[in-house]
Amino acid sequence: MPRVSFTPPMEMAVVQSVYEFAARHPEVLQYVPCYCGCESIGHLGNHECFVKSRAANGRVTEWDSHGLGCAVCLGVGQRAMMLFNKGLSPTEIRAAIDKEIGSRYPSSTPTPLPPKRRS
Repeated sequence: MPRVSFTPPMEMAVVQSVYEFAARHPEVLQYVPCYCGCESIGHLGNHECFVKSRAANGRVTEWDSHGLGCAVCLGVGQRAMMLFNKGLSPTEIRAAIDKEIGSRYPSSTPTPLPPKRRS
């Protein structure tokens, strides 16, 4: 977890669980948009609110502190995590997030859609 000089907008246990989810499941959050305006700092999706870089083997090498201080980022990540834990696919998670959260915000990151499953 990155160190910051402010109190996160959610309980630390929630913050840690969202960062852990981002680390373990980029195949989900790389397809989930963020709605806080972070596209202005180059973010392409919710995953980048938490993870700045990874090694070739996928291990997180640097965290992004942006998500730590943003209730929108954390809320999107937490909702995606809850839907994933219910067994939803990345496509279903994206649709739910777009409907539930995206409909309340005027802009979002330019996040690609999840790849279509082969039948």
